[in-house]
Amino acid sequence: MGEEIKVIVFGLADEEYGIEVEKVRTIERMIPITRVPKTPAFVKGVINLRSVVLPVIDLRGRFGLSETEPTENSRIIIVAVNDLEVGFIVDAANDVIDIDSDSIDNPPEVVGGIQAKYLRGVAKLGGNRLLIMLNLPEVLKRSEIIQLEQLEE
Repeated sequence: MGEEIKVIVFGLADEEYGIEVEKVRTIERMIPITRVPKTPAFVKGVINLRSVVLPVIDLRGRFGLSETEPTENSRIIIVAVNDLEVGFIVDAANDVIDIDSDSIDNPPEVVGGIQAKYLRGVAKLGGNRLLIMLNLPEVLKRSEIIQLEQLEE
């Protein structure tokens, strides 16, 4: 048995994804997002969350999936990686579960149209349920989201 990892489970385009709990600051309902010019399309803008201005990324757009209008279930998951705090728009935040690190396999090259570099692996849960684990440092790669740096200055 590997170590137990606590994971936040969220939905995106009919798939289930996971982020380690220690990287998640908070999960918020949708709030107004202020658009910022000259940013990639998947950067939806910034939010003012308890007097902190944070950039917000639509994960569907980041992964090249078709973007949809937010629903009642949509959430913004605030994550922190390498001194960068960012909000991810997801279709729904479903659950917090414990998974065994040994149950995480390396990701196939492409999962649901998403490049493997954005994925840490795929965890096998009970039954046929799979949980796609995100590689947050890659999803938030500064060189690809360089415009976010300018927001913070």
